[in-house]
Amino acid sequence: MSVLFGATHRQLQDEHGTRKLADRLEANAHAAFEPQERAFIEGVASFFLSTVDAHGQPTVSYKGGAPGFVRVRGPSELAFPNYDGNGMFMTLGNIAASERVGLLFIDFERPHRLRVHGTARLSRDAALLALYPGADCVVEVTATQIFVNCGRYIHRSAGATLSPHVPDQNGRQPFPAWKRLDLFEGALPEADARRVARVGGTIPLDEYPGEADPAPSLLPDR
Repeated sequence: MSVLFGATHRQLQDEHGTRKLADRLEANAHAAFEPQERAFIEGVASFFLSTVDAHGQPTVSYKGGAPGFVRVRGPSELAFPNYDGNGMFMTLGNIAASERVGLLFIDFERPHRLRVHGTARLSRDAALLALYPGADCVVEVTATQIFVNCGRYIHRSAGATLSPHVPDQNGRQPFPAWKRLDLFEGALPEADARRVARVGGTIPLDEYPGEADPAPSLLPDR
C-alpha cells in the first residue's frame, strides 16, 4: 500500500514505465532524519513551504533566515521561526486549519534537494521563542516522509549574501519600505503607521526603492 502514490500517479507511472522506479524511491523514504540530512537542513538559509487552507487551496511560501534558523530537534522533528511579514498570515493560518505541510530544501551550489512531508503546529513556548530573537511564533514539524529528488534542473546560485532583513541577534530588523506605500495608508497597524510618519510619510509606488538596500532612516535603532 503506497503512502505517496494514488491512482492518478500510478496511471502516469504505468504510462511511462516508471512504477518500479517510483516504488524503489518510495521504499527509500523515511521518517527520521539521517545525519547528513540534519547537517544539510541546519545549514540552509532558505527553503520553500507548502500549506493547505480550510478550503483545500494549496499555497507555497519562501522562508529565509540566517543559516541555522531551521533546527532539527529530534529524530523526526524540526522547527523554524515565523518573522514579521505582510500581515496576511497565510502560512500560519493554513497550518492552524490544516496541519499537513511539505518542505523543500535546495542546495543551489551543489545541485541537491530534499523533501519533507509531515504535520505542523504553532508554538509560542517561551523557551523555543528565545532561540529566535525577532520571531512572533515558531512552527514545529513532525516528519512523516523524508526523501531526496533529482537535482538536474537546479540552477546554480551561490546565495552568499543574506537579506538585510533577517533579524539580528537582538531581534532587530529594518523597517520595510513597502509599508510606506500610499497604497497601504490607513490599513497599517498603529505602530507601523507611527513609524511611517517618523520616517517621512507615505510614498507613491513609482518611488518605491525595493527592499534590497534599506535607507538609513529605516534601519533599526541602535
